[in-house]
Amino acid sequence: MIQKISKPFKYFFKLESASGILLLFSAVLALLISNSDYSEYYFNSLEKYFTLGFKNFGLKLSLLHWINDVLMAIFFFLVSLEIKREFIQGELSNPKQASLPIIGAVGGMVVPAAVYIVINLNDSVTLNGWAIPSATDIAFSLGVLSLLGKKVPISLKVFLTALAIIDDLGAIIIIAFFYSGNIEVKFLILMLVSLIALIFLNRLNIKKFLPYLIVGILLWEFTHQSGIHATIAGVLLALTIPHNKKNSSKSLLLKLEHNISPYVAFGIMPIFAFANAGVSLEGLSINSLFNPVPLGILCGLFFGKQFGVFIFSYMAIYFKFADKPNKSNWISFYAVSVLTGIGFTMSLFVGNLAFVNNIEYMDGVKIGVLVGSLMSTIFGFLLLFIGSKK
Repeated sequence: MIQKISKPFKYFFKLESASGILLLFSAVLALLISNSDYSEYYFNSLEKYFTLGFKNFGLKLSLLHWINDVLMAIFFFLVSLEIKREFIQGELSNPKQASLPIIGAVGGMVVPAAVYIVINLNDSVTLNGWAIPSATDIAFSLGVLSLLGKKVPISLKVFLTALAIIDDLGAIIIIAFFYSGNIEVKFLILMLVSLIALIFLNRLNIKKFLPYLIVGILLWEFTHQSGIHATIAGVLLALTIPHNKKNSSKSLLLKLEHNISPYVAFGIMPIFAFANAGVSLEGLSINSLFNPVPLGILCGLFFGKQFGVFIFSYMAIYFKFADKPNKSNWISFYAVSVLTGIGFTMSLFVGNLAFVNNIEYMDGVKIGVLVGSLMSTIFGFLLLFIGSKK
C-alpha cells in the first residue's frame, strides 16, 4: 500500500524538471498567500527572530535571514562544488569545450547589466541593482529544457549547464566585491585563519567531512561578522574539499555533491523561493512595470540575456574560437539563449543584497524578476518546440 502511494512521488523526484516545477510551485504559492487574507501572517513570520544556541552565546536572526544567509550558504557550497568539479574534470576542463559557455556567459552578464544601467542611469540608488538581471537560474532553465526530453540535443543541455555554472561563478564574484558591507578587519583575519586551516586539512588529505564542517561553521560566523556576505563562506569551504580524479568512489567532493544535491534542489531552493517571491500586488498596475527598477530587470533578463548570450556565442563560433553544439540548429541554440533570461533564484538573491538598505525597491525587484523570467520561460519554450521540429 505504502509503495503504491509513494510511487508517483518517487517518479516525480526522478524527473529532470522536478526541481524547476517545485520551484515554480513555491513561487506561485508565495504570490497567492502574499495577496490573500494570510498575507500579514506570511510577512510577519519572515520577520520573526529565532535564536540557535544560548541567550548570550548563539546566533539570532530573522527567519528570512536564516533562509537567505544560512540555507543559501549551503546552496552556494553545492554550486561551488559543481564549479570545482567541472573545472577539474568536467566540461570546463577542456579549453575548447569551455570557450563557448564562458564567452556566452560573459555576454549574458555584461549586456543585461548594461541594459539595466542605461534605464537607471539617473538614479544612484536604483543603479545599485545593476547585477540583478545578470544571473541565470540553473534549476528553472534546465527544467524547461528537459520538458522536451530527447527532442533537445544533449549538447545544448551541456552548454546551458556549463553557462549557468559560469554565471553562478560570476554572481559569486560580484557578491564578494560589490555587495559586501563595511569590512571588520579582525573578523577578516579570523576568516583567513579558518581558510588556512581548511587548506591544511586538504593538504593532509583528510577524507572525513566533519573536520571541514567544524572549521566551516567557524568560517561562516567570521564571514558573517566581517561584513562580507555570509554565503561566501560556503564558496570558500567548497574550494577546499578534496577531489579524487582517478577514483570517484573515494572523492569527498563527489560524495558531498551527490548527498547534498537533493536537499538543495527539493528543500532549500523551494524554501528560498517561497520566502522571497511573495509580493503584494495591491495598487499595482501594468504601469508599475515601467518604473526604473522593474523595467531595468525585466529588459535585462528578457532582452539583455538572450542577445548577450547569443551574439557573444555566435561571434565565438563565427571566428572559430568555439564550435556550435553538436546536432543543434540556430533556432534551438537561440532558444537556449532566451532561457538564460530565467533569473529567479539568483536574481532575487542579488536583489536582496542590492537593496538591503532600501527595501522599498524590493517589490519592484520581485515584479521585474518574476515577469522577466516568465517571459523568458514562455518564449524560450516556444522557440525550443519550433526548433525541435526542424
